[in-house]
Order: sequence, then structure tokens, then C-alpha cells
Amino acid sequence: QVRLVESGGGLVQAGGSLRLSCAVSGPTFSSRTMGWFRQAPGKDREFVAAITWGGGSTYYRDSVKGRFAISRDTAKNTVYLQMSSLKPEDTAVYYCAAGYYSSTYYSAGNYGYWGQGTQVTVSS
Repeated sequence: QVRLVESGGGLVQAGGSLRLSCAVSGPTFSSRTMGWFRQAPGKDREFVAAITWGGGSTYYRDSVKGRFAISRDTAKNTVYLQMSSLKPEDTAVYYCAAGYYSSTYYSAGNYGYWGQGTQVTVSS
């Protein structure tokens, strides 16, 4: 059983930065993909970024490229999402997710385990 616990959310002004962390407990196979998704009020959950646990390949949605960076520390079993140049439209609950590698890494259906979410609010 994989357990994911997010932390690091909060309130920040536009242009600021936050780093989200996702502590992973349970099996962390090299074939796993770790993802970050977000959900704003009244909107569907959307893909933000993903990283393969073994090789460290990274993937991003277009609107966060150049501003967000996903990384993982295999020794600490932790995944990070460094967010910079934050915009009000980045406001959402951010979720960490774990799944097996798939070409559909951007799909929530690819992930079988989810954290409880952490709120990120960006004020203008």
C-alpha cells in the first residue's frame, strides 16, 4: 500500500514561490511515475507535472513550463514541486499521485494512489 502526504501549500503573492513536498511511504518501484495534479473550485482536476521514479524523466503542462520544476529524492522517498512566478490562476488544491509508468502520464486515471491535497492560494 502506497501512502502519500503532501505539505508546503499556503498563501503567496503573485510572482512569489512555493515548494510542495510529497512524502511517499510503501513500495517505490523504479517503474513508478509520480504526478502532481491540481483542482480549482468548480473546475476539473488537471495534470501539472510528472516524473518517473527510476529515470527522473519529467513532464509538464504547457502553462507551467519554465515556472514549475518537479524533482524527486529517492533517498528520502519524497517528490517536490518547486513553483515560481506564481499567478492567481495557479490557485488550487494540489494533489500528489503515484502510478506506474504510462504514455498517458497526464491522465488522472493512470494513478492509483493519491494524497489528501494541499491548498495553494496566489493573491493578485
